[in-house]
Amino acid sequence: MHLIGWFGIGVLSCVFLLCVCSLPWTLARTADGANASRRFESARPRLAMLPPSWAAHSEDEADTVEREDAGFLVFGTDRLGRDLFVRVLAGGGISLAIGIAAAISALVIGTLWGTCAGWAGGRTDAFMMRIVDVFYGLPAILLVVLIAVAVDGVRDSFLSGGGGDPGVGLLINCLTLWLAIAAISWLTIARVVRGQVLSLRTRPFMEACRAIGVPRRRQFLRHLLPNLAGPIIVYATLTIPMAILAEAFLSFLGIGVREPLPSWGNLAADGLAEINSVRSRWWIILWPCLFIGITLVALNCVGERLRLAVDPRQRAGGVTG
Repeated sequence: MHLIGWFGIGVLSCVFLLCVCSLPWTLARTADGANASRRFESARPRLAMLPPSWAAHSEDEADTVEREDAGFLVFGTDRLGRDLFVRVLAGGGISLAIGIAAAISALVIGTLWGTCAGWAGGRTDAFMMRIVDVFYGLPAILLVVLIAVAVDGVRDSFLSGGGGDPGVGLLINCLTLWLAIAAISWLTIARVVRGQVLSLRTRPFMEACRAIGVPRRRQFLRHLLPNLAGPIIVYATLTIPMAILAEAFLSFLGIGVREPLPSWGNLAADGLAEINSVRSRWWIILWPCLFIGITLVALNCVGERLRLAVDPRQRAGGVTG
C-alpha cells in the first residue's frame, strides 16, 4: 500500500508539473504583436491531422511533414493543424485547476455544513439536512444548466457593455464551470461529515470529555477533528477526479470550457468524432483520455495513502481521543 501511495504521488506530481507549471509557456503568444496567437491555439492548416512523428505515416503524410518542415510532433496535430502536445498540456492545467478549485470549495462548504448540523443536533440538524435533501431532489444537470445560463447572461451583458476582450469571456466560462461543479459536489460531503460527527459524539472518549468538563471548542479541535480528517481527505481526493470528469462531461455539452480554450474534456469530445471506420485518427482522442485515466488512478492512490497517514483509527488500531 505504501508503494502504491508513493507511486500515485509520483505520477500526480509529474502530471501537475507537466500541465500546471507549463501554463505560462502554453498560454504565451507565439510571436510579438497584438495579433499573435497563443501557443495552444496556433494553427497550421497544412499540418492538419498528422499522427505523432514516432508513429507510422502514409506517403502523403510523410511528404507533408518533409515539405512543411513540421518538426517533431510528440502527440500529432488536430483538424486545424494545432500541436496536440501543447493543447493537452494547456487543457490539463485548466482541467486540474478547475477540478482542484471546485473540490476545495465543495470540501469547505460540505465540511462546515455537515459539522455544524451534526454538532448542533436537534431541530438545527433536521432543518439543515432538509435543505440538503431538497438540493438532492433536484437533477444535478438542471442545476448546472441554470447556473450556466445565469452566468452566461451576466457575461453577455458585461461584454456588450464595453468589455470586449474575448479572454474575459473564456475566464467567465471557467469560473462558471467551477461554480457549477462546486454547487453539486458539497452535498455528499456534508452528509458524510454529518454522519461521522453523529457517530463520534457517542463514542466513549467524547463522553469522557463532556463528563470532565472539556470546553466544546477543545472537544472539537483536539478530539473530534482529528478523527474526521481521514474521511474528509479521502472524499477530497475523490471529489477532484469527480470534478475533472464533470468538467469533461459539461465541456462535451458545451457548458463551461469552450473553444479555443482547451481542456481534457473538449479535447476528448473532439477526438471522439475522429473515430470512424474509414480513417481512425486515434491520437486525437488517445492523449486526453490517457491523461484523464492516469490522473484519476493517481488521485485514488494518493487518497488511500493520505487516509492511512492521517486517520488515527488506522494508526492506533481504533478510534482515539
